[in-house]
Amino acid sequence: MEGPLQDPYASVAAHAPHPRAQAGRAARIALLAVALLASVGFGALVVAPRLRAPAPASSVVARPSPALVIAIRDLARLETTEVHVEKVVDLADRQSRLFGLVQATDALLLVAVGHVTIGVDLARIGEDDIAMDPETGVARLTLPAPEVFSTRLDEEETYVYTRKTSLLARRNEQLESRARKEATDAIEKAALEGNVMARAKAQAERQLTALATQLGAKRVEIRWRDVGVGGD
Repeated sequence: MEGPLQDPYASVAAHAPHPRAQAGRAARIALLAVALLASVGFGALVVAPRLRAPAPASSVVARPSPALVIAIRDLARLETTEVHVEKVVDLADRQSRLFGLVQATDALLLVAVGHVTIGVDLARIGEDDIAMDPETGVARLTLPAPEVFSTRLDEEETYVYTRKTSLLARRNEQLESRARKEATDAIEKAALEGNVMARAKAQAERQLTALATQLGAKRVEIRWRDVGVGGD
């Protein structure tokens, strides 16, 4: 005896998803896709400018600070001579490493250009050092010996030619400052050699003679005070 005929599509119809459920699932998938695209797009907007942005240019910024005047001094100096000197300073800091087994070196070669100003300090002239004979019109002056007023390096012309630091040596940050001081001392010493002081005296005599003549002196006699006398 045969049983009742079954609809071959009945099982399919029983397990088929409901149209509303299928539509809700599709909506959720669409929303998830939009969220993923939005997150990826936002990340691209954030990262892409960082990758394409050029590196910032390096610049040195000087912060202004107040200047404090701590002293003012009146000067009465007659500058008579300026000496231009060039000097090469070879300075090396020798260091012992590895318990004295290795000698390391930090060295530099400084090319220095400097100027030395020499003159007469008129503030050292006392009342007894100036005399005027009204009858003969002869003026007599006693002047202090010429001296160095200033020694300065020309910053535009002074430079470090080479700087060599060996592998095991520690870089001495004070080496350039010491080289500049050595250069300043050497330039001043070189400026005082030869007949520089004689030229300074001759120039001072010419200038003071011309000034005294304009003030009415008929003749000017100048003598120089010995070094170490009168506070020199």
